[in-house]
Amino acid sequence: MFVGRCSVIVIVAAVAALQCSPTLAFSPELPTQRANNGVHRQRLQPLRSELPISNDELAVNGGTMAKVANGGATAEGGIKGIMKKFMRADFLLLSYFAFWYLGNYYYNLTNKIALKAAGGAAGFPALISTAQLGVGVLYSAFLWLAPDARKVPRLKLSDIVSMLPVGFCMAFAHGASVLALSAGTVSFGQIVKACEPAFAAVIGVSLYSKTVSTARWVALIPVILGVVIASVSELSFSWVALISACTANTFAAFKANENKRLMDTEGIRDRLGSVGNQFAVTTLLSFLISVPFALAKEGGRIGEFIELAKTNPVIMNNMLSSGLLFYLYNEMATLTIKKTGAVTASVANTAKRVIVIIGVAIALNEPLSTPKLVGSAICIAGVLLYSNADTLFPGKKAKAT
Repeated sequence: MFVGRCSVIVIVAAVAALQCSPTLAFSPELPTQRANNGVHRQRLQPLRSELPISNDELAVNGGTMAKVANGGATAEGGIKGIMKKFMRADFLLLSYFAFWYLGNYYYNLTNKIALKAAGGAAGFPALISTAQLGVGVLYSAFLWLAPDARKVPRLKLSDIVSMLPVGFCMAFAHGASVLALSAGTVSFGQIVKACEPAFAAVIGVSLYSKTVSTARWVALIPVILGVVIASVSELSFSWVALISACTANTFAAFKANENKRLMDTEGIRDRLGSVGNQFAVTTLLSFLISVPFALAKEGGRIGEFIELAKTNPVIMNNMLSSGLLFYLYNEMATLTIKKTGAVTASVANTAKRVIVIIGVAIALNEPLSTPKLVGSAICIAGVLLYSNADTLFPGKKAKAT
C-alpha cells in the first residue's frame, strides 16, 4: 500500500510538471548551451535596468553586489527579487531531476513487485511489458485529445515506415529489460544495463560507420570489469537475467543509432512537432509490434493472466503504475537533458543509476554484497569516464558515438 500511494503521488506530480512545462519542441540550441560561448553575457547587461534600484543604491565590484547607505531597503528588495528569479529557475530544473529520478526509481520498484507477484520469469513478463507500453499509448492519446495539451503530429505514411525500426528496437529493448528484471535482482539488471556504452560503441563502429576515440575505448575496460565482478559476486545469479539485459543493451544501441538516422530525415521534425510526439509515436509503434510477440510467447495463458490481474490488485496496480511511470520518466529525462549540457546529463544519469541500485535493493531487501558494490562502483565510474572521455582528453577526440 505504501508503494502504491507513493507511486500515485509521483505520477500526479509528474503529470502536473509535464502539463506546466513548455512543449518539448525541437530547438537547434538552448540558452544554457549558448552560455559557454559568451552569448549569455547579454542577459547580464540589462539586469540593473530591470530592477527598481537607482545607480547610487548599488555598487558592483568584481561580481559582488553590496548595499550602500542611501536606499538600503530598496536595494535589499532588489536583491531579494534577483534571488527569487534564480530560485524559480533552479527549482524548475531541480523538479525535473526529482521527477526523473523518482519516476525511474518507482518504475523499477513497481515493475519488480508486479513481476514477482505474477510469478517472475516463469510468469507473464511479455504480457506485462506489453501492457506497460499500452498504458503509455493511452496517456499519449489523452494528451492528443485534451484541449491545448499537445498537438497531434501530422505524419505521412512514409514517416511512419521510417519510424518502424526505432519502434521495433524500443519494443525489444523494453521487453528484454522487463524479462531481465523478472529473472534477477533490480541491482544486477541495472549494473549490466550500465554496460550499454560498450554495446553502443561496438555496434556504432561495425554497422553505422562511426568511430570511437581511443580514450573512450580505454574507458570501457572498467565498465566491463565492473560487470564481471558484480556478476561473479551475484548471489542470485541468473543467466536469463544476464542475457536479457545484454539483449536490451543491444537493442537500445540500435535504437539510438536508428533514432539519429530518423531525425536526419528531411521535414520529419516539423511534422512530428515535438520530442514528446516523437516518443509518443515510437511508444505506439513499439506497443503494436510487442502485441503479436507477447501473444506468441504467453498468449496461451492470457486467460490465466487476466484472471490473476483481476483477483490480485498488487499485479494490476503496480503494472499500471509502472507503465505510466515508464512513459513519464522518459519524457522527464528528455526535459532535463534539454535544459542541461551533455556533461551534466551524463553525470545525472550515472547518479540516477546509483540511486536506483541502492534504493530499490533496500526497499526490496535485495542482497548487496561488498564485491557487488565494488563491481557496480567500478562499472558506473567507467560509464561516467566514457561519457566525458572526449572532454577530459580532447587531444584524442574522434567522431565518437
